[in-house]
Amino acid sequence: VPDYMQCAEDHQTLLVVVQPDGIVPEESFFKIYKRISTVSQINVRDSQRVLYIRYRHHYPPENNEWGDFQTHRKVVGLITITDCSSGKDWPQTFERFHLHKEIYGSTLYDSRLFVFGLQGEIAEQTRTDVAFYPSYDECENVEKRIEDFIESLFIVLESKRLDRAIDKSGDKIPLLCVPFEKKDFVGLDTDSRHYKKRCQGRMRKHVGDLCLQAGMLQDSLVHYHMAVELLRSVNDFLWLGAALEGLCSASVIYHYPGGTGGKIGSRRAQGGSLSAEAGNRHRPGAQEVLIDPGALTSNGISADTSSEIGRAKNCLSPEDIIEKYKEAISYYSKYKNAGVIELEACVKAVRVLAIQKRSMEASEFLQNAVYINLRQLSEEEKIQRYSIL
Repeated sequence: VPDYMQCAEDHQTLLVVVQPDGIVPEESFFKIYKRISTVSQINVRDSQRVLYIRYRHHYPPENNEWGDFQTHRKVVGLITITDCSSGKDWPQTFERFHLHKEIYGSTLYDSRLFVFGLQGEIAEQTRTDVAFYPSYDECENVEKRIEDFIESLFIVLESKRLDRAIDKSGDKIPLLCVPFEKKDFVGLDTDSRHYKKRCQGRMRKHVGDLCLQAGMLQDSLVHYHMAVELLRSVNDFLWLGAALEGLCSASVIYHYPGGTGGKIGSRRAQGGSLSAEAGNRHRPGAQEVLIDPGALTSNGISADTSSEIGRAKNCLSPEDIIEKYKEAISYYSKYKNAGVIELEACVKAVRVLAIQKRSMEASEFLQNAVYINLRQLSEEEKIQRYSIL
């Protein structure tokens, strides 16, 4: 299901789904949802890194299946909001919470249950995964609970990043796949150089995604460049497109710290040291295509290397961002099952072109987007698509 609100900087966000469970008044749910979604960025303790959170109250589970391809599509956090007024209903309420988790279970880093209306002995228990509140009006520490929750997501993210960033040349690297590929790789020679390079390239790209989400911009650029070289050498076009798009996203975040997504983009203006040099970078030829593995940090908790000298080494220039978007989209277009990915990449490129005031090129991307063949759309979905584009 395409998300027409996608923008390049979404690639650095962690996706958290917030949903009601049972009968929750709509007004009450959105009152809490609004408060939760104000906690959209967190400064990581003992470092200069910033985590960005993207909240959704509806997210199709099938979109989650593309989480290995682009990690910002993966639901890593679930917050469930429920009403429970008596102790005898509590076991059933908690069971529903566990069933809810199973929808996104394979990708979740952590989850929380917010229970409203329950008082007494059960509500007095101290638990990390459940918060009890007397009513929707008496819940002072919701934001603090969310901050703690995001910190727990970061701990899991960081452990995954460190685990996958370590060069395991002696071990077999698993082959990451998108849903429609899995049947194509049955019976392949897993010992061939071609297969191993494909595995390495895809994993390198995946680590780039994790670095970007973990607030390590320079590291992500290095990994994306390496992934592009590996994937290009084995003509792994779908994932090469994803590595190029990752490179574009990281470069957009570097050049446009105010964001490209309109009003929500302003949240990034306070993103630490990124904005300091922004004014110096809007010039042609700002790119040196130079892969510099020495720019990688050894300690994941240290300050982001992107605040150090030479961080632009691996960054695309504003002009090259658009060229690489075009290249990525051309690779996506080879796969009929990647229509949503292709469409969203077009939308992201248009947002960047709008910031660059290149309206003619933006219109070309939009025209391309109109002709992208998606699965059978309902009439309502077609109307939505054309009206938004």
